[in-house]
Amino acid sequence: MARSSKDHPHRFKIIIAMIVLVGLVFIFKLGQLQLSDNEFVERARTSAIHQQVIYPARGLIYDRNEKLLTHNEPIFDLVFTYNLLSPKMDTAKFCKLLDIDREFFEQNIERDWAHIRFSRHIPTTFKRMIPHETFIIFREHMHEFPGFEFVLRNVRSYPHTSAAHVLGYISEVNRNVIEANPGAYSPGDYYGASGIERIYEKKLRGSKGIEFVLRDNLGRYVGSFSDGLLDTAATSGKNLVSTLDLDLQAYAEKLMSNKKGSVVAIEPATGEILVLASSPSYDPNKLTVKHGRGDAFLELVRDSLHPLFNRSLQAKYPPGSIFKPILALIALEEGTLNLRRHITCQGAYYYRSSRWGCQAGPGTRNVSRAIQESCNSFFYQTYRDLLEREGFNQPHKGLSVLNDYLLQFGLGQRLGIDLHGESPGHVPDNEFYRRLYASENGRWYSTYTLSNAIGQGELDLTTLQMANLVAAIANRGYYITPHLIRSARDEKNRAVQLPRDRHSIEISPEHFEVVIEAMERSISAGSGRMAHIAGIEVCGKTGTSQNPHGDNHSVFFAFAPRDNPRIAIAVYVENAGWGSTFAAPITGLIIEKYLNGEISPRRQWIENRMLDSNLLLNP
Repeated sequence: MARSSKDHPHRFKIIIAMIVLVGLVFIFKLGQLQLSDNEFVERARTSAIHQQVIYPARGLIYDRNEKLLTHNEPIFDLVFTYNLLSPKMDTAKFCKLLDIDREFFEQNIERDWAHIRFSRHIPTTFKRMIPHETFIIFREHMHEFPGFEFVLRNVRSYPHTSAAHVLGYISEVNRNVIEANPGAYSPGDYYGASGIERIYEKKLRGSKGIEFVLRDNLGRYVGSFSDGLLDTAATSGKNLVSTLDLDLQAYAEKLMSNKKGSVVAIEPATGEILVLASSPSYDPNKLTVKHGRGDAFLELVRDSLHPLFNRSLQAKYPPGSIFKPILALIALEEGTLNLRRHITCQGAYYYRSSRWGCQAGPGTRNVSRAIQESCNSFFYQTYRDLLEREGFNQPHKGLSVLNDYLLQFGLGQRLGIDLHGESPGHVPDNEFYRRLYASENGRWYSTYTLSNAIGQGELDLTTLQMANLVAAIANRGYYITPHLIRSARDEKNRAVQLPRDRHSIEISPEHFEVVIEAMERSISAGSGRMAHIAGIEVCGKTGTSQNPHGDNHSVFFAFAPRDNPRIAIAVYVENAGWGSTFAAPITGLIIEKYLNGEISPRRQWIENRMLDSNLLLNP
């Protein structure tokens, strides 16, 4: 039988009465504690609430195959509460256990206690980064030194010696960092100062926890406040999965040892960077907080070879002849060049009384043969035809068209890699030449800039941009923003992919096939033979970048296989001569190592020659 609606007001009154009764019980109990319980009153009177920071573990970084690129290593900071120090403490034994002298002890124990920064009742840092061995020994004698305690933190270490420029290092925060990130840092904290550590600092650092503790008027620990009700746990930083292949990175660095230059390898379909190597490099463990980075950093800064300089994305180089395939693509798309066009080379290119040499030798060539044999004369004329499309006196109009395409390829701008310090390179425009030739009323002509046709002149690229160029060719007209981090791990350790942009190039696919065919022949029957690998269709182009200050630079870029390419790579070796001498063989070895897993016995001699070569002996 259904209850009568008259019962509802009665039930409501019962519920209200119960709530009031429970409230009265709580009020009575609180009053009893505060007014009648002497222990509670005394504890409240003689205790103060202090916040104790719990430091989180920094997120780890893995390579694309889940190999660890970083470790977290515990460090121990020794802190003291001045009011708890014993005047009878055996100072000599204390100093011996910590391997410090009396002067260090006195300087660090005495503070300006009148200053707001310090308090005799709150723990103050005595010595940072106590070695683990010292910590173990000292801990056994802690009872002899009341007032001292350890605070555990984690700092970076590295299980290898590779990818120093990529990973970066952590450093102690300064005032600028603290002010720029309100609430995130306190003096003595560490943060990512360079590399991936810096770019992904917010993901890697985690968040601190807070423990509220009661201490008496002498600073002694009384207990947890409210049984830990207000405490917050530290949250570890997120783990990151890098795009790097650690084994391939280490191999590239090994091949580049005793050489100056850089290697960048990209997976074309994804924009994921497989290798980003700058040489000379350094052991990342040298710049860890624990190992006294100051002296090591100063040593690296003073090194005449500049190992801290990331040549892969900061150095600007003339690309040399690897620029010819790009010029061919643009000219084909614009119609100033076609497959039937043949240009005769007389062993040099002549204009009035000027002569520009050509190493390909005399001959009549179409665009395919010109790329294969790297004919300078062919591309000088192609460049002029493109710039002079609206007349000899208006090269700026043709240059504007050329530069619009170069911008689509990512040249003359930062590609947006997830590292600081990337250079945009340099693509000269009309305003640049107007300023350069200001003495002639700003007038300039295509023949003034002819060296750009073969990747010389005022055109400068980074090795990253060169690798991205060949990745765009491999993709037949697009590239994904090159990046070093593939995903971050969420709270359940699931990979969360980070979004990346796709950039299209307005050049018809059939033009790419023409250039790719020529690049393959450049490897099988041209100057890039040292990058030829049996069973793999490698497509590439050599370059020799002229250096007015010394030996020329060796340049090469390539991708493989021809269909469904898995790797696109650029190698730049400073002062190494022809592109076929060092850059091409190093490229071929890295491609073979990545695709086949090993170097064939037939090509072992090439590997040995690259490993044994020391170009730093040549001034």
